[in-house]
Amino acid sequence: MEIRRMRADEAKDYWELRLEALQNNPEAFASSYEEAVERKNPLEGVAANLERAVTLGAYEEDKLIGVITFVRGSGLKTKHKGDFFAVYVTPSARGKGAGKALLEEAIDLVKDVEGLVKINISVASVNKTAKHLYHSMGFKTYAYEEKSLFVNGEFFDEDHMVLFL
Repeated sequence: MEIRRMRADEAKDYWELRLEALQNNPEAFASSYEEAVERKNPLEGVAANLERAVTLGAYEEDKLIGVITFVRGSGLKTKHKGDFFAVYVTPSARGKGAGKALLEEAIDLVKDVEGLVKINISVASVNKTAKHLYHSMGFKTYAYEEKSLFVNGEFFDEDHMVLFL
């Protein structure tokens, strides 16, 4: 497995995996599949995001199997923190270390960024596997949000977690 930063010319691969994620695990993302497919020129937006933010991809035999995105606060009052977003590993690759490898690489990438003090991540409370992984990597839960997302007629709670660098 290879972990590397994604490039704008890989927007199509990212977009296909993102749509899969939104369909397979709608409770894990604030965006919906229905909203995503309605976007005009989604590949242009994805390419721009891949240039602007740091998105790492996990590849198995040149196939994208997982992603994680890091965005740092941009203002004077928020640049000390960042967020991991859109973490996803395709079901066929789960349980094989892709999620851990992505998270390790992402933490290694940002831990020496000057002035960065902490990283936040949110996870659906029902996702015990991801919560266990995040805890094992040093994240601590600082908030529990009841009814954070409403998906297909059901509410989902979220755990908000932090890793101090």
